[in-house]
Amino acid sequence: MELNLNNPIMERKTKTVYKDEDKTVKLFVENYSKANILNEALNQARVEEGTDLNIPKLIAVTKVENRWALVSEYIEGTPLDKLMEQNPDREDEYLNKFVDVQLEILSKNVALLNPIKDKYRRLINKTEGLTDNARYELQQRLDGMKDHTKVCHGDYNPSNVIIKEDGTVYVIDWAHVTQGNASADVARTYLIFRLEGKESLADKYLNLFSEKSGINKATIQRWIPIVAAAQKAKQIPEEQEFLNNWIDVIDFQ
Repeated sequence: MELNLNNPIMERKTKTVYKDEDKTVKLFVENYSKANILNEALNQARVEEGTDLNIPKLIAVTKVENRWALVSEYIEGTPLDKLMEQNPDREDEYLNKFVDVQLEILSKNVALLNPIKDKYRRLINKTEGLTDNARYELQQRLDGMKDHTKVCHGDYNPSNVIIKEDGTVYVIDWAHVTQGNASADVARTYLIFRLEGKESLADKYLNLFSEKSGINKATIQRWIPIVAAAQKAKQIPEEQEFLNNWIDVIDFQ
């Protein structure tokens, strides 16, 4: 497949994303894990085929020289985070839409997705800087959480919600999707807001989700130390102190 890589639209440590006409090309760094790339493609395909959600269609898994690439449908529109920045007076309206879309995602079931508890168990086991007692308590808390089979996006934040010109909403970046407890996915979104320094928006989001879903805030908050420990496994230096505080902030008892 011939690809045009002259129009980069996003760059991260492990990948660069390009727009190629009606396609998005996610090009990974050389020697990036083949298993991770194939797993991401499989996850996206399973959500695409197993639900009626508006997500980009996976077109190809290919290589550009020695680098793996995922090619997907390009969704023309404006990310919700940009709309919120451009129209601060409409923050409540956009946040309502954001929560409604998440509730729609969480209403779906895709049987072949990996369980979220298995993912967090692996991450907590590999997280550096945890005491043995903290690791044990986190695993005990995780084991005690209810097992659900809801589709959990895993990186649900406004930058991954695209609003098309006609108002249609698409959700992109399904690399971290799993199945499991809705509260875990909400705790993850809450933590993303807090990592971005958006404390007020994080609290408003949590209150709104709890109100719309009927899930008690305390139920969601019990997941935060688990999600923080899983995020800590990524070893992003500037996040470590913040995440340590969240691992410790809620009593494990």
